Amino acid sequence: MPESLRDLLEGPVTISLATLMADGTPQVQPVWCGYDGTHIWINTEKGRQKYRNLSRRRKATVLAVDPNNDNRWVEVRGAVVEETEAGAFEHIDELARLYLGLDDYPWNRDGDIRVIFKIAPERVNSMETTMPERESDD
Repeated sequence: MPESLRDLLEGPVTISLATLMADGTPQVQPVWCGYDGTHIWINTEKGRQKYRNLSRRRKATVLAVDPNNDNRWVEVRGAVVEETEAGAFEHIDELARLYLGLDDYPWNRDGDIRVIFKIAPERVNSMETTMPERESDD
């Protein structure tokens, strides 16, 4: 992972998560993520489509694009190396603080079971260029 692009995975940048459906069709969703310097952390509820996809085919691609410069992005292709419920509610609260400025994730419901998928990068593609200045019409 290029050190200069880590901020895109450390948030708050909404990433695109690509997984595969049972029939091989790609599914892409915008999600929040965490990054510990080694693994990308995806937090979801058991039963959601991304949960089913990541549990079945333990591969994913994430794409993070700088919201201020679409010529600055990182794509990470990787494998799920860990799936755990431990700490998942605390993690989603951390993400709510980062992305929403709230202490607690506001959409938890009674009976929810949250899961963290840790994805180890296998291939990283990136671009990091500056946008050209626009000429003034004055």
